[in-house]
Amino acid sequence: MRDGRAKSDYTEFVTARASHLFRSACLLTGGDTHLAEDLVQETLGRLYVKWGRVSRAGNPAAYAQTVLHRTFLAHRRRRRSGERATDLFPDLADPRGVDSDTRLTLLDALGRLPAKDRAVLVLRYWEDRSIQETAEVMHTSTAAVRTRCVRALGRLRALLGEDLVEHAAA
Repeated sequence: MRDGRAKSDYTEFVTARASHLFRSACLLTGGDTHLAEDLVQETLGRLYVKWGRVSRAGNPAAYAQTVLHRTFLAHRRRRRSGERATDLFPDLADPRGVDSDTRLTLLDALGRLPAKDRAVLVLRYWEDRSIQETAEVMHTSTAAVRTRCVRALGRLRALLGEDLVEHAAA
């Protein structure tokens, strides 16, 4: 990136979108904030390299989300054996006043789902993407996305059990 204007555009984009990318990454990783930070950093690095082309595209934010999801799925495929999953979440206060118990329950349940199930749920219901967009990000067919959504929601409901009804009513 040689152009000063392109650098300022990139900086402005990162300032506006980094927190959303981080929240999406936290959902994808089941609450692992350190991995989420790594995924966002890698995503922003990849965007920086191609910013000239990305900024001319119609929707750089959607491109960034796609890169984030593909980075997450690639990470899950190459995960080193030295890494250990944990069910402990950091104690972070939610500045918006959202019920922490509900958030932790959902993060815990999402964390127990397979990576592709988490990815499809985050894409479809957190990012509100269409089935077609989700299929493109995940490199699969729309029928596979529909099937995975139904099964992932079923697994999530089974993990939440009675908590689902309690949290949905709140």
